[in-house]
Amino acid sequence: MTTIDWSELTHAYGSAEDVPGLFARLGGTEDEAVWQELWGSLCHQGSVYDASWAALPVLTGIALGRAPGGPVQAVTMAGLITTDPDEECRARYAREIGQLLDVARVLRADPGQDAHTFVYLQMAVLAFEGDDGVWAEALERINAEEYDLECPECEEGLFVAFGSYGVFTSAGDYVTGANEEADTEGRTELIPAAPDRLDGIGARLHGEAVEFGQTEVAQALRYVFGKASCPSCEAVFTVSEEVEKQWI
Repeated sequence: MTTIDWSELTHAYGSAEDVPGLFARLGGTEDEAVWQELWGSLCHQGSVYDASWAALPVLTGIALGRAPGGPVQAVTMAGLITTDPDEECRARYAREIGQLLDVARVLRADPGQDAHTFVYLQMAVLAFEGDDGVWAEALERINAEEYDLECPECEEGLFVAFGSYGVFTSAGDYVTGANEEADTEGRTELIPAAPDRLDGIGARLHGEAVEFGQTEVAQALRYVFGKASCPSCEAVFTVSEEVEKQWI
């Protein structure tokens, strides 16, 4: 195996020479803090660096249980890294990506997996498979229970929510807090897609959520692949289609 000179690689904060030391600290009581440092350095705000790709074999070893640190963290970080459209790197690390895909599928099928982690593992599976669409990244907003979009007709900013604040589309700069009573004016109800009318990626994601007992995720996906209408101009649109058009 080729020895990596981490000092020649970069991450979000400059030289990546600290990365081996961070991985070496995993396996103890400070794992959560170490992973936060690794996420901040290697995947800062979703960005990917040359050190991120170089870390893929290390993350694979953790995912396979050959090194300490926690398979879920390793798989989800590797999933984000492989959303980077670098075909040369994908080819270089094809073996590791295949191994990570196998682990991600096993972890996703765990009946004790919480809904948020399940979504991140779904994203990782799509990333490892080389999904050409946006869902390996855009699916994350299911955990936030909302998407910020623009109306395809009048271009009004829209807040599409499904979850603890209700199920609605709201126009304008809509902001609410956990202890605030949401204003119901200027809203329209989301219309969930019927499971038997879903197709393509929507049918796949919903079917997997149902298969693995993730009813909360399955319901959220019905709204994401369902219909919404703009409160300002009454244009009707499919939420997922606008996510695919507008996701950056």
